[in-house]
Amino acid sequence: MTVPGAADARETTGGLPVVDGLDLPDELRALLRPGEPVAAGEGRKVALPRWFYEIDSWETARRTMLAPYFGLYELVAVDVREAAPLRRFPRHVPLALAHLAAHLSALRQHLGTYVHVAANGGYRSPAHALAAAPSGELSPHCWGTAANLYRIGGDLLDGEEAIGRYTAVAAEALPAAWCRPWGRAPGGTIDHLHVDLGRYALEPR
Repeated sequence: MTVPGAADARETTGGLPVVDGLDLPDELRALLRPGEPVAAGEGRKVALPRWFYEIDSWETARRTMLAPYFGLYELVAVDVREAAPLRRFPRHVPLALAHLAAHLSALRQHLGTYVHVAANGGYRSPAHALAAAPSGELSPHCWGTAANLYRIGGDLLDGEEAIGRYTAVAAEALPAAWCRPWGRAPGGTIDHLHVDLGRYALEPR
């Protein structure tokens, strides 16, 4: 299978520098909040990612594979809702983004067709306008462990039938993942499939 738009991709994450967020310039550190404990519900706290892959250009993102069938560029597309300094290169994404890509790669293989991630549907920083839920808790997107899929093959995920069907498929293919149910109530989704691995951060070996 060919990754859509990544026919020339050759590099793996082994070619990306890994940086300690605590060593980043003050402006970036204030937005990324590396290692900062934040609320995770039920009185729990979890640390934001401290370690990041550094991406020097969009060309590097386009040619770097995070998993056999998933390119880095597919999980870092953002718009003006991301803080302006974090839309410039070099950009920084949590190491766990490679785990997410491995799951999405497995889903793509299982389905035998393309899996499309929405803009702002991969990694979002804690400074992103969509980073926090109404409860104030930060989304797993801030750990690089969640993705919003808006289309699978030729199917738009914009209704109860499509979202329900592909939620079942994802549960079968990805037993470690959780998907939001269809619905307009808090915690539901009506226009995408939300695939979520929870909140966790990785340290480099």
